[in-house]
Amino acid sequence: MRNIKYAEPKVIAEIGCNHMGQMDIAKELILSAKKCNAHYAKFQKRNSKELLTESQYNAPHPVPYNSYGNTYGEHREFLEFDVAQHQELKKFSEENGIGYATSVWDITSANEIISINPDYIKIPSACNNNFDLLKILRDDYKGGIHISFGMTTLKEIDEIINFLNKNDSAQERLVVYSCTSGYPVPFKDVCLLEIERIKELYLSKIKEIGFSGHHLGIAIDIAAYALGANWIERHFTKDRTWKGTDHAASLEEAGLGKLCRNLDATFKSMTFKKSEILEIEKVQRDKLKYRKV
Repeated sequence: MRNIKYAEPKVIAEIGCNHMGQMDIAKELILSAKKCNAHYAKFQKRNSKELLTESQYNAPHPVPYNSYGNTYGEHREFLEFDVAQHQELKKFSEENGIGYATSVWDITSANEIISINPDYIKIPSACNNNFDLLKILRDDYKGGIHISFGMTTLKEIDEIINFLNKNDSAQERLVVYSCTSGYPVPFKDVCLLEIERIKELYLSKIKEIGFSGHHLGIAIDIAAYALGANWIERHFTKDRTWKGTDHAASLEEAGLGKLCRNLDATFKSMTFKKSEILEIEKVQRDKLKYRKV
């Protein structure tokens, strides 16, 4: 019999910028994620002036309705928490029994978040080809390195994983996520079998596999876990109709709660039978099994 053992799934409530720049909403979402039995509440950290050119910073938001400022730069600044606020969110999360994590988009943000020492730091798909950023997490940080592979070529994926593996400890800390970058993503573009490709090519070079979903509903997250993605990350909000880019592709509390419940049920079911006839079957076998007269 094959020796297959599924690890318990870890659910990440990706709050990101869905707090709309308000600490009270961020904390409310942390408590809500904990209520749903998520394992981590995750945020984002960006230095907009480092990420954006002057023209990008001063340009209008491409979707004015979603903007929190007169320019795209002002919009991003409005949604940004400083490192002291992230420290406060980390402390608040831990006091309430849920992990804290953050995606970092630039070197300044990486160094700031390293200073508060979360369990892991995530590199989003948009920044996974910033090798200066990857090097800082590889060499100057001891926690988990999580990285998404949305909008990334196979050649780029190979280069990224090999670069991170130049530090022997990185392999033991590296979790890579199958991901399609879109908000929301239609099911035909989710491409869950990319998880199989990651397993085949890279399982010996990484710690675990994750799935970062931007689709609607919760059905295919179960399939992602069954295929081998132990980390399931979904955007999370209080209200999907709120102003902002990510809310429409996020789960609300009811959806996240059902996802956590269904993943737990799936985890418990992913076993072989311990005996040919289980105890629960014996009564039914005696009662119902056909016997030739």
